[in-house]
This record gives sequence, C-alpha cells and structure tokens, in this order.
Amino acid sequence: MSNLFPALWRSILGTLAPAALIGFALVAAAQAADPPGSAELPLEKVVLFSSGVGFFEREGRVEGDAQVELKFRVDDVNDLLKSMVVQDRDGGQIAAVGYGSKDPVTKTLQSFAIDLTEQPTLAELLAQVRGQQVELEAPNLITAVILGVEKREQKAGDDEVIEIDVLNLLSDEGLMSVPLDSVRRIRLVDKDLDGELRKALAVLASSQSTDKKTVTLDFRGEGKRSVRVGYIRQTPVWKTSYRLVLEDEKAPLVQGWAIVENTTEEDWGEIDLTLISGRPISFVMDLYEPLYVPRPVEELELYASLRPPSYDQDLARHEVEFRRRAAAGKPAEPEVPQLVAGLARAGGRALGQDRYGAADLAAAAEEGAEKAYERWNFQQGVEAAATAGEVGELFRYDIEAPVSLPRQQSAMLPIVNSEVKAEKVSIYNPRVHAKHPLNGLWLTNSTDLHLMQGPVTVLDDGVYAGDAKIDDMPPETKRLVSYALDLDVEVAPESKGRPTELLSVRLVKGTMIVTQRHQRVQEYTVKNSGQKPRSVLIEYPYDSTWELVTPAEPAEKTRDLYRFRVEAPSGEPAGLTVEEERTDSQEVALTNISDGSIRIYLSAKVVSDEVKAALQRIVEKKHEIDLLAESRKQLEKQIAEIGSEQARIRENMARLDRNSELYNRYVKKFSDQEDEIERMREKILELTDRETELRKALDEYLMGLELQ
Repeated sequence: MSNLFPALWRSILGTLAPAALIGFALVAAAQAADPPGSAELPLEKVVLFSSGVGFFEREGRVEGDAQVELKFRVDDVNDLLKSMVVQDRDGGQIAAVGYGSKDPVTKTLQSFAIDLTEQPTLAELLAQVRGQQVELEAPNLITAVILGVEKREQKAGDDEVIEIDVLNLLSDEGLMSVPLDSVRRIRLVDKDLDGELRKALAVLASSQSTDKKTVTLDFRGEGKRSVRVGYIRQTPVWKTSYRLVLEDEKAPLVQGWAIVENTTEEDWGEIDLTLISGRPISFVMDLYEPLYVPRPVEELELYASLRPPSYDQDLARHEVEFRRRAAAGKPAEPEVPQLVAGLARAGGRALGQDRYGAADLAAAAEEGAEKAYERWNFQQGVEAAATAGEVGELFRYDIEAPVSLPRQQSAMLPIVNSEVKAEKVSIYNPRVHAKHPLNGLWLTNSTDLHLMQGPVTVLDDGVYAGDAKIDDMPPETKRLVSYALDLDVEVAPESKGRPTELLSVRLVKGTMIVTQRHQRVQEYTVKNSGQKPRSVLIEYPYDSTWELVTPAEPAEKTRDLYRFRVEAPSGEPAGLTVEEERTDSQEVALTNISDGSIRIYLSAKVVSDEVKAALQRIVEKKHEIDLLAESRKQLEKQIAEIGSEQARIRENMARLDRNSELYNRYVKKFSDQEDEIERMREKILELTDRETELRKALDEYLMGLELQ
C-alpha cells in the first residue's frame, strides 16, 4: 500500500524511453505560422482520495500539430499549476501550456492606448484621443482632428444656466466647435486606435465572467500520437455506508456503498474510478496570482539632496549582538540577501548545465540550503505541526465497472458485498443505560477488503434493527458494535465493600512502614426474559492501580475497560462477581503515632514479636517522657497561679497603711511565695533536662531500628 501513490504517477508518466516527456512551460510562447488543429482529450480515469483531492487523467490521440483547450474554475487553477503532468508519448513534444492571466483587470485596461479604467464619459474619452482624426455626424458628416473638449455655459431659460461639453475640431475648412449633445455618431479614423478601444471593451466583457479559465495545450509533432494529461483538483471527501443483514442459521452479509459526488463542470462518461483512503499531504499554493516586486526609485545625482548616511557596525560587535539577542530568546535577523544569493547561484549553475535542469537545480538548491543551514537553525522555536494519532491505513477500492455520473450529481457505488463473521451479544455499561444492555455484535472483517469507517444499518430477519458505526477495519480485525437497546435483559449491579487488611509492619530508622491490602467487589445479577439464551458482555472500568482477582481473565480488555462475558439462559438469573485488590504502603514517623494507634498494631497477628516488643518499648519511653512533661506543666501552672495571686496582693497593699498588721502579713506571704516559686523553677529546670535526655535517647533508639 505504501507504493500506491507513486504507482499512480508512474502509470501516468508511462515508460520514458519511447515517450517524449519534456515538461511544459506555463508562459506565453510564439506560435507557428500555421495554427495547429484542435483536438479533444476525454476524461478517462478519476482517483478520489479521502483527504479531499482527486486525480484526473485525460487521454486521447492527436495528429500533427494540435491544440487542446480545457476549461477550469478559477479556484482550481492553483492546483492545476502545481500538479499538472502533460505527456506526448509517440515522439512529439509539448510546446506550451497557456492560460488566462489573473492580473487585475485595471492593470490590463491601463495597458491599452485608451484607458477605460475609471468609466470615462464621452467627453473624457475624446479628450484622451486629442490629435486623432475622427469622423462624426453633427448632423452633417465632418472629418476633422480633435483639438480638445471644453465646458461652456448655455442658457436653458430666462434665469437658468447649464454647462455643456463642446468638442473643438480642426478640419480642412478651419477651426470649429461642435456641442457633444448634437453629435449622433463618432468614428475613429485610425484603425489601430479603434482596435485598441475594441480590445479594451473585450477585456471588460470577459472580466464579467471570472469563474472559468481556458487552459490551452499545444502539442508539436508528426503523425498520429497518443497524449495524456493528469492533474489534481479539490473534490469532496468520498464517504462509505454499510448494510449488515442478519439471519438465523446464515452467515451475516455486509453490503458497502461508496458515496461519490461529481462537482466538476463535465459529465463523467464510462470512466475508470478508484477510491483511496489515506492521508497524502496536500496543500494549496497561490501560483495563479501575478506577483510584482516593488523596486526602489533612484534619482540622478544632480537632483538628489544630501541625506544622513548610516554606517555598518563592527563585525566583532555584530557577532556579540547576535549572541546576546539569541540568548535573550529573540530571533536574530537572518542575512536574507546572502541566503537568497547563495540559492540563486546554485540555481544559476544548474540552469547553465541544462535547459530544464530539474535534477541539477534540486541538487544545487539542496547544497545551497545545507550551507545556509550551517549558519541558521531553522528548526529553533518551531512547534510540531501535528500530534500523533490513529490516521488509518492506505487502502483502495477499484470500481470494476466503468462509471457514468453527470456533473453536479452524486451516486452510491457498491464496493463490498460479501459474508462476514459476527456473533450476537448484549453489551452492558451502566454509564450508557443503568438497567438494560445494548444489542450488539462482535464483528470480524473476514473479507479481503479494508472496511473504511462509516455508519452501519443493521437488518435482523428482514426488519430494521438499528444503526451502528464502525472505525476502519483492516481484514481479519474484530470490532464490537451496538445498534439497539435490549429490553429483554436486565442487569442489576451492586457494590460490596470489604475491610482493609493489614499485611505487614516494618520499623526502619524512625519510620513505621505499614503495608495494607484494599479490596473492592462488584456483583452483577443478569435476568434474561427473552425466549433465547443471551451472551452478555459487561463492561467494567479498568484501573491500573487495582489488580483483577476474580475472574482470572476478562473476555476482552481495552485501554479503559474490562469486558466480562456472562451466559444468561432464558428465564433464569445469572451472576458475575468482579473482585479487585490493591496493595499499598504508608510511611509514618514513629514520633507522630499516638499510643492508641500503636496498641492497634500490637494486637495485630501479622506483626512480628520483635516489632511488637519495639513498639511496646516505644510506648513505655513515650509514657515516661509524657509523665515528665505533665509534671513540668503542673509546676508551670502553679507558678502562674501564684503570679495571679501576687498581682491581687499588690493591688490590695497599695490601699493599706504600711504600718498596719494586714500589710505586714501580705509582705510575709509575698516573701514565702517567692521562695516557693524559686524552688519550683529549679524543679522545672531539672524536669526539662531530664525530658530532653529521654527524648534524645528515644530518637537514638528509633533511628537504630531495622525490624520487620
């Protein structure tokens, strides 16, 4: 299949040894003195691609010097100029391929001696031909030379003045003026000038119909010869649709149709038609629009005023600036003149060796491009234009019988009509329908043809059963399709949870690593109320973090789903249990684990005696530390309470006489409290030091653990 597209071109170009294939020049060429005879090239072959283009091949016979005219829509001319191949196979040659220019009509009109661009009035038109001899009736016949046209005021009533155009002439009788409104007819005596005017009018007339262009092919040679023309043009994408006929005790029959549109301006009569599915790269390039390069205007030195000059920078400084801009992420300005000049020199060398020089020109251009690439990295900053995906395979359908299709008409052409393998199943997915599955098929492409993607109409026992859709199916591939809701079958799903199971506990350098097993169970009850047994496919979401336990293997596995088969007899319930498990490990710092959590692990059977002993010791050490911390907190609380009482005593002492008995009692109590606070602070210091020592010992013990 990969050689299909080149094979098409080889079939067009034929064997080059006997053929005189010399290419074609899309230029206006001088023709021979004797005009060539006309010939016709009927359409013989059409190849339609699913990428939106078609290859058209014309073939016929010519005799001697012949000329062939083909008409194309303006929108198709660019594809024609890009792709057309012309071949004169029996010793002749192609002189030229001519076509109507797309130059703006205004530019064409300005090329004539009389300019009709701005829709001139009769007075403006005559002003353009000053000095020319004309013949006019005004009302007498006058032959004179036009001097010019002027406007004069003329009374139209008692108080109204209008302007009229007056033609000033020089005749044999002298100067005269003739009002233009009195002139009935004017004829240009100069035949060349009259011809220019008529040509300009013809251009205006032809510009009114710009949707068609004539392409003329000139063939030069002697005798009768076979000639061929091939080209690409835009076409609608051809489509496919299928019919799948199901009958009991008979193999399913698939019938495929290709939907083809003839959007050209000619009828297809008995042509060879080929349909190809693939993704050839195809683009449109504007080769039809004339391009004009703006040129600078130079002045003679005598008239040119002095302008401020600009000076090139130092080459070393230029290189530094280039690197700085590149480092800042800004694209440096490429030296376009040098690059273009290099390619031009390469092209010039190739053209100097051969008139056409296709191979040499390509090699020379490649050489010039490689040299330019050494300096400029054209790939820098260029994103991928496309992402990878399923684009299908290249395959073709050759329509055996010749095809006739009138223009602007469509047709359905049979491309497949054969038996296939299919198995009826019911497909249940709760996200599609919570209660009922879908009627479906496990369809196998047992034909020798590639089934292109498209809709499928299913007929069961001669009755319409529903619609489905298939993706591209190469031969011997298998696809699951669904086409209707199966109301005879009901499915009831039920989720059941199971407690998490502890598998192991390890102690590693102050960290407890706990390994657990999680389980989830989904049960399905299938009830078949139909008269025939059903094979039900239950779709279950696939999660790579969970391992399937029951069933051991699914009937089918996709990227996102498991499919489990359940055989459901008529009138009896059937069941399916899907069990999955997941094992994970959690790391927890031992210093952050509460005593209650540790006691849970102490009671677990899977925990080793060494780990339990270590956990028990950790609990004891933490308990000892907690007792010290609690004692320290109690002393700190007592100091805070004494401080509050002293604040109250100070407030009362401020109101008492210093010589009173109560004041002296407060002084004594205040002194006793200060002594007590001093003793408690010393005790707190001792407890803090002891607590620090125990915590350090616990940390050292935890970091030394390596138990499992």
